[in-house]
Amino acid sequence: MSYKIGVIGDKESILPFKLFGFTVRYGNDVATTTSAFDEMIEAKYSVIYITEDCAQQIMEKIEKFNDQLSPAIVLIPTYEGSKGIGRQAIQKNMEKAVGQNIL
Repeated sequence: MSYKIGVIGDKESILPFKLFGFTVRYGNDVATTTSAFDEMIEAKYSVIYITEDCAQQIMEKIEKFNDQLSPAIVLIPTYEGSKGIGRQAIQKNMEKAVGQNIL
């Protein structure tokens, strides 16, 4: 079974992911980010990496998948650095799983 991995974000941040054979979709506004995310959901991607900036634009859509195993949605920083949103999401999920913040 092959697993599909996609990446959504600004060109500067996600272009290197093409080297690994991941599907790359550029998203700079809500419409393109939403379209790319919906496309990957419909195509049943196993993992979707999305920059924190793009994730902020469609957070309601992303949160619908928090309780599901697939797709795994992973927030990544942009080339400018992290805003801490991805870390907060990991802490929140850890608290749900373990019952307390162990990070």
